[in-house]
Amino acid sequence: MPWKETTIMEEKIEFICEWNSGKYTITELCKGFGISRTTAYRMIQRYEKLGIEGLRMKAKAPINHPNRTNIEIEKRILCLKEKHKHWGAKKIKVLLFNDFPEIQIPSVVTIHNILSRNGMVCPQKRLRRVKPLYPIFDPKDCNEVWSADYKGKFLMGNKKYCHPLTIADSKSRFLFTAKAHYKENYKSVKEEFTRVFRKFGLPKQVHTDNGIPFGSVSAIQRFTTLSYWFIDLGILPVFSDPAHPEQNGRHERMHRDLKAACAAPSAYDLRAQQRRLNSFVREYNNLRPHEALEMRTPAREHQFSDIPFPEKIKPYVYPAHMKTMNVSKSGAMRWKAYYWVYMSSGLIGKQVAAEEIGNGVWKVFYRNVFLGYFNEKDIRDKQNITRLSTNLV
Repeated sequence: MPWKETTIMEEKIEFICEWNSGKYTITELCKGFGISRTTAYRMIQRYEKLGIEGLRMKAKAPINHPNRTNIEIEKRILCLKEKHKHWGAKKIKVLLFNDFPEIQIPSVVTIHNILSRNGMVCPQKRLRRVKPLYPIFDPKDCNEVWSADYKGKFLMGNKKYCHPLTIADSKSRFLFTAKAHYKENYKSVKEEFTRVFRKFGLPKQVHTDNGIPFGSVSAIQRFTTLSYWFIDLGILPVFSDPAHPEQNGRHERMHRDLKAACAAPSAYDLRAQQRRLNSFVREYNNLRPHEALEMRTPAREHQFSDIPFPEKIKPYVYPAHMKTMNVSKSGAMRWKAYYWVYMSSGLIGKQVAAEEIGNGVWKVFYRNVFLGYFNEKDIRDKQNITRLSTNLV
């Protein structure tokens, strides 16, 4: 009878038992089990040499294969993955060029299979793709737009929260800083921006979300005290639409890598956490290949800004045809001695200017940035303070 697929080992053992009994010839056994004499003699030979273990099925795959990846390259792949646990096959392949000639570098699929075979690939949750919303900030040159945000707070070992401030160039993805703060406030953000501006120069725009201290949805043009400081430096603050962080998606994607590298788990205190963040910034800029940059590093793509940081802000001279006014401690400007137009608490102590466009409607500017409109008729009718509006009415 032929071998049964599910009981091959049992059939082999039965064949050896019948042969050991001496009651049957090889010819009779081969006929009864439905096998050839060659197979029978091979089983007997293996049994006599290795015992029952010799009857087990042996792998038929060749020990060596001409297309198999070099063992030294495999070891290097596993070493790189161990060092950069959150990197995939694409990024690891780029680093292999530093150690081996191009002809020996395996494909991305092969590298992935090597990692998977060694249990070093974690399946990722598939994300639901959504239709992109606009505006999407896509600069064409370095220092055209910088992005900034606070990575969500996380608890450190000393039971205090860390708030990492991150600033990056939107074109080259170069990460200028990841600064650990205890709180999210204007003073801390201004100090870190000042340090970065002095070292790397100024951008044309800074793109943020609408959270304090970057923006405020209830303020005129969403500008805050930090926004007006940017304007003083000649930088235009721009914002994502409220509740749409995907408009700054490249910055949010960087935050995901930062969280995996520095917050899971976190360090004991702020000083130790800052060392982790500094290490992440160095690796992100100088070592980690970036797919959006055709697998080049941000440090290789970034160029320093040619706009230096001014240690002293020069006063702005408005055109002669504009009416200039000071913003009082209440955040409002006086209009014709009797009336008030509320501006913003961020403008307290600063000078704004108004330009008439006809029918009693005025446009208000801070330096060269438009803030909003107000109508003289509305002020006289209300006989009290009125607010600046971004809509022409």
